[in-house]
Amino acid sequence: MRNTGSVRGRRPELGHLESAVLSVVAAASEPQTVSQVQARLDGDPAYTTVMSTLARLAEKGALRRTLDGRAYRYELAAPTASIEQALSARSMRRLMGDGADRAAVLARFVAELDDDEERMLSDLLDRQRHQQDRG
Repeated sequence: MRNTGSVRGRRPELGHLESAVLSVVAAASEPQTVSQVQARLDGDPAYTTVMSTLARLAEKGALRRTLDGRAYRYELAAPTASIEQALSARSMRRLMGDGADRAAVLARFVAELDDDEERMLSDLLDRQRHQQDRG
């Protein structure tokens, strides 16, 4: 992931190619093969690069892939907004797992929240607890 400056309010940034590939798949009326996506990208980049990008997006949960004969077909796993939210959450979770002291990482995160974000986090935690109590 590239650093684009300010951290506050930044979305995890998809690479240019990942964004282009997601756009092609989102615009299609049916699941797409690697060849179909590459053709819609005007044959550039190489087939193997498009294949790797599609596989990476499937691993991230942005795309769903199904085997069709000997080739995979790719489609959006969720609406684009949901994909961006899922990728953001997965990035946050991965960063949490990388830290040696998770409590310190969380404490620092909370300390950097503004008042609105703090209220939002508190509301989300309350809602999560309420759902767990009911379930």
